[in-house]
Amino acid sequence: MFFRKEDHKIPKHVEHSILGGLLMIFLFSACTSAQTPQPMMENTPTATITSSPTPTVEWFPATVTPTLIPPLPNTPTPELIPNLGEIIFSDNFSEPEFWLLGPTSSGNISLGVNEITIAIAEPGAYEYSIRKEPLLGDYHIEITTSPTLCQGEDQYGLLLRMSSSGTFYRYALSCDGRVRLDRVIQGSATSPQPWIQNNSIPPGAPIPSRLGVQLHGEEMRFFINDQYQFTVTDHALQIGNIGVFARSLGDNAVTVNFSNLVVREIIQ
Repeated sequence: MFFRKEDHKIPKHVEHSILGGLLMIFLFSACTSAQTPQPMMENTPTATITSSPTPTVEWFPATVTPTLIPPLPNTPTPELIPNLGEIIFSDNFSEPEFWLLGPTSSGNISLGVNEITIAIAEPGAYEYSIRKEPLLGDYHIEITTSPTLCQGEDQYGLLLRMSSSGTFYRYALSCDGRVRLDRVIQGSATSPQPWIQNNSIPPGAPIPSRLGVQLHGEEMRFFINDQYQFTVTDHALQIGNIGVFARSLGDNAVTVNFSNLVVREIIQ
């Protein structure tokens, strides 16, 4: 039997199928050999933002146990009484435009008959009022304080050289007969003169007191009813407004009246 040469040819459709299969195997092998194993990504810790704690405003620093001192004589000490000059201004509290007044979150500040009254209804509250002008540096100030509701450690007194709501000197009397001076700078308080007990300070209410302060440069002298209390030398604050304050420390309401404010020059 004779075979023709044409009888050994592979059909065209079969040839195409074979070539296509070979091409796919080649491509698959090439792609597989070209792949390089990639290292696994490590988990990078995420930074946690922690807010800085807000500084706590320390309006009233803690002090040591009050120091008892002997009673002072009823007559003023001549060498400590300032040599006073002309009146810079006086205030009978009849002009509301000079003072910060109105209801507060814990009480009310108002003008009465020739007096300004701070009334606190909420325990633990602290209220004050500032005279808007003038700014003062060196001067002698006197004011009458009359607590009508006041007991125990409740406080009241004068704010001096106040340049903002968080920077001032605070001359404080307590309703149990103590006195102190605080220095508050940007809401942080220290006590150049911690609490001292003195028989010249009338405890309780409704006994009035005449507070006096001489401020000359770095030196400040403090008086109650013309009786010398103490001297503080401090250069931190040199000028500012004046004001009055009251503070409740018990469960009771506190009401304090302030009247007859006089500011004089100091003659050297």
